[in-house]
Amino acid sequence: MIFLSWLEQTAVSVWVREAPTLWAFPFVLFLHTLGLGIVAGFSVALNIWVLRFADRYPLPPLAPLFSLAWTGFTVSLISGILLLIAFPTKALTDPVFYIKLVFIAGALVQLRQLQNYVMGCGNSSSLLTISRRIRVGAGLSLALWAGAILTGRLLAYTYNYLMATDFLMGF
Repeated sequence: MIFLSWLEQTAVSVWVREAPTLWAFPFVLFLHTLGLGIVAGFSVALNIWVLRFADRYPLPPLAPLFSLAWTGFTVSLISGILLLIAFPTKALTDPVFYIKLVFIAGALVQLRQLQNYVMGCGNSSSLLTISRRIRVGAGLSLALWAGAILTGRLLAYTYNYLMATDFLMGF
């Protein structure tokens, strides 16, 4: 608890949480949402391509989506760390936060596996034969991204303690 209290009092935490400017919490939250939209959106597009169109349309037009998805993840990760620093007690004492992280980790593992598979098949304009394992992974990825988005939204409503002082008063 001492660590959470210390973290809440750092200059970065106070600035993100309390600065009376749109460049603090609102902008960081916007970047987090934008990054999530990019990584989840492009991942969903790639997984739908695997499930419905890989046998009819070649990969090359979609190949850049992998690097864009990873860029979106980087934006979401950095802004997410800033949001975590702003309200560490709120996030780190909420089991839903950890469920969200598991969903995201699973979806990112699948994205990397899909990227390795399709890029390993070459960057030719020929159509790919997608294995059943890859198709199942694509379907699982869609569910994981839906879970990550749902749990992320639930974080605004499921916490018990906003700040470390609230947690200490609960005891």
